[in-house]
Parts: sequence; structure tokens; C-alpha cells
Amino acid sequence: MGSTQNYDDLPMNWVGDWAGRRAALTPHRTALYDSFTQKSYTFQEMNERACRVGTYLRDVLGLHKGDVIALICRNRIEAIDIYLACGKLGIILAPLSQRLKKPELDDLLARLQPSVVVHEHLFAELVSSLSIPGSVRSVIDIDGDQNLFEGTILETDPRAVNVPLAMNDICLYVHTGGTTAVPKICIVSHRQMVWNAVDILATGLAGAYGTVLITFPFFHIGGWNTFTPLFYAGITGILMREFNPGLMLDLIHEGRVENFGAVEAMLQFLIAHPKFGETDFSRLKAITTAAAPCSKAVMQVFLDKGIPISQTYGMTEAGPSNFAYIPRSDSLEELLTNSASIGTSMFHCDAKIVDPESRQEVAPGETGVLCLRSLHNFDGYLHDPARTEKVIDQDGWIYTGDLALRDRDGLVFIKGRADNMFISGGENVSPEEIEQALMKHPAIAGAICAGIPDPKWGQAPVALVVFHAGRSASEDELKAFCRDYLADYKVPRQIRPATELPLTGAGKLNRHAVAVRFS
Repeated sequence: MGSTQNYDDLPMNWVGDWAGRRAALTPHRTALYDSFTQKSYTFQEMNERACRVGTYLRDVLGLHKGDVIALICRNRIEAIDIYLACGKLGIILAPLSQRLKKPELDDLLARLQPSVVVHEHLFAELVSSLSIPGSVRSVIDIDGDQNLFEGTILETDPRAVNVPLAMNDICLYVHTGGTTAVPKICIVSHRQMVWNAVDILATGLAGAYGTVLITFPFFHIGGWNTFTPLFYAGITGILMREFNPGLMLDLIHEGRVENFGAVEAMLQFLIAHPKFGETDFSRLKAITTAAAPCSKAVMQVFLDKGIPISQTYGMTEAGPSNFAYIPRSDSLEELLTNSASIGTSMFHCDAKIVDPESRQEVAPGETGVLCLRSLHNFDGYLHDPARTEKVIDQDGWIYTGDLALRDRDGLVFIKGRADNMFISGGENVSPEEIEQALMKHPAIAGAICAGIPDPKWGQAPVALVVFHAGRSASEDELKAFCRDYLADYKVPRQIRPATELPLTGAGKLNRHAVAVRFS
């Protein structure tokens, strides 16, 4: 008998090789339309750009497999160029949110220890304020006065730059919120990106459409989770630099968009925009929602236009796409009836709902914690084995922290969080992080934060504070203070003074009591 082949090591199993393979299969098909520049790029052109960038990274900057590039920019074609180039060379891309403030970014950079920092000129002032680690060899301004990217990097000879990679090699470092004040950095392998793309296409969330608008930012796994299956399947991606409801409606009106993903807040912004009533939606075939189930009221607006909405669920650690509600009939009423459901698990994802204490599966109709296991599980948190062990067990089950219920028909419904984290406008928000920021104010002796229902954002942060004796501060002053330490979506919408912080019988902070006070 011959030797056994390790199929995980074959080149088609890693992201960078796809650029060349797709270019060979459909060289002249449109891969990307950039709505900012109004330029289109073929798959052949995208592969050539990736090779030019890869050659520059390797031959000029001296980067190799395992090096890290930190990226701070909006959804630009240059970000995709770097992603594909890194995928060819085994370089790890770490996209960072420009919404974060200096203390948050400094912490992430210190842990990432990147070799290169790449940024959009728009964020040059932010980057110049950061504590750049000694590991950084070069800081690249994508579109600054020197025009380094267009004038130099993309003029590099497009040589073959692919290096041998395996599925378990690291593709991305993605930061995500959590239940503590320290952001987590998820290790995302090529296996995770490959199999998640396969799952999305197999489930029918993208493969049925010729054009898909990329709405989620590239500092989220959701951005790459949209782009990668499109590129894999030869589907045209439509690029916006950032969410812009007016531009989005223009693109829909022009017939450029057949499908897009959104959180409910995005849909609300579309509905409220003056262009909404005049937009021609006839060529928009479907919408995919994420982060939280879409409300019946918002769903009804699009169903009235004949546009079905598929609800999905996921988390960075588990894919991120794990569940989807796919319409089971031609009746749009069915979607309204089951609007609170995230549907059923995807092709290559197992799911169970367990009792949070015993970790034993609960019966249908009972609420427990949702656990996931798939081919696209993450590979742990960077430099944090203790945290990793709390989330994923030896059998590969990820403990999501989300309370869920499965009905008799097999549909799953999310019932809240088992921990303190909540989601605001699609962003994970940690109450502890907000509390620590408030506690930096000299007038504050204690703080407690919670999320409360919000018609636009799903949930919004609020806080109670206790002042030191003889000290005080206005709500506006405290909000302004928080903005020095927190991204805007984390700044409490309301801050009220209290004589004492509400506690549970066990002496722990009682966030439920906070939510009640603001309701």
C-alpha cells in the first residue's frame, strides 16, 4: 500500500491559493466593483494585484510565513489585496477597528507584536498617537501624499509568491468583545475560512446570487466572512468603504445588488432614509440578517416589497456562520411567523443546548446554553490558554454563552446571554470594560453598566455611578470622558448618579437591577 496523503496540506485548502485558481477558471469575470472609485476588477486583475503586493511584502519588507500585519482602514480594495497576498505567503493579517481608542489599540498592538502596520491616511493622526511596538519594521500609509500603494507597491513585478501552507496555518487574528475588559484575539485558521465559505455556499446564503454587497467591516470576521465565499464561488462583490444608507440605496436602485447582509440597525437606517420610498428594489432578491433576529416590524417593510429575509447566527469563535433560517416555502408569512428563530444549524456545524450547570443536553422546549462544534471552529485565543479552555472543551464543543431553546420542529430561538455581554448595533459590548473606563474618572467611586432594549441598536449601554464624597460630574462630562477610552458605541447612552451600587444577595454587581431602573 502507498503512503497516506494528508489532504489538509493540499494547496486548495488555503485562502491565498484561491486567487490564482479563481483567476485561472474565470479570468475575465468581474470579481469586485468598488463603489467609491466606480471601478470594476476582474478575478485576473485581483490575483495580479495580490501577487504584486505579496512580492513587495516578501522582497522589500522581508516578511515571511507567521509574521503579522496590523491593518487599520475601512473596506477598501487595498485591504482585500493585502488579505489575498497574506493568504499566499502565510502572513497573518490582524485587522483592527478604527472605532477603538488609543488605550484599546495600544493593548491589541502590544499583544499582536506586528511586523508592519498598514493604515488608511484618514486614520494617520490616530496611528501617530499609538504606542507602536518595537516589532514594527514599517508603517505604511495606503493613500498618503507619497501614494506608496498605487505608485510603488502595485508597480512591483507580479511574481509567483505562493508558499506551501496547510489548513491549520493561521489566516487571521480577529479581536472581539467578551465578558471581561480585555478584548480577545481569536486565532482564525485557513481551515476555518475555507469551511465556513463552503457552509455559506452550501446553505444557499450567497451562491444563488450574482452580486452581493459587502456591508460588514473588515475589522469584523463578518467582512471577510462575506468576501471569502464570494471570491471562492466566482460571485461579484460590491464594495462600500463604510456603511452609507444613501449610497446603499443608490446601488440597489441601479440594480447592482442582489443580496446583502445586515444587522437590524442598518435596515432601520435604510427605511428612515429619504431615498427609501423612491428606490427600485425589483432586482434585490434577498437580505441576510445577523447579530440578532430581525423584528417583525422591520421584516414586514421588506416582505411587503417581496424581499425575503434569512436570519443567521454565529460567533467569531465558531465560524462565524453557524445557524440560518432559510425560507421553507414560498410564503413570506412563514418568515414572519418564525421571525424570532435563527433556524437550524448549517451543513458542517453540530449544535446542542445544555444545562449551564450539568452541561447535559436539555429537552426540546427547555432553555439552556447553546454549544457549537464544526469544521470551522477557531483555534483558541492568542496567548490566552485559560480563556480558551473556558470556551472550547476537549471534544471540540464551543460554549457560546447564549441561552437558547429548540422547539418541537427543530427551530432554535436565542433567549439572551448567560454572561454579561450584550450586543449593540451588531457590536459586542462588555459592561466591565465600560465600568473600568468610568472608574478612571477622579470623581467616581463606583460604577455599574448594563444593556437595555433600544429600538435602533437592539441594546444600548447605560450606567449608574457613585461619586466620592464631595465630588460630582455632569452626565455630559462623563460621556466625554468615556470617549477618550472607549469606542463610541460603548459610551453609555445614559449615566445616572446613585447612592450605592445594586448588589445581588451574594454581593455581586446586579446588572439586572440596573436595567430595571432604566426601563
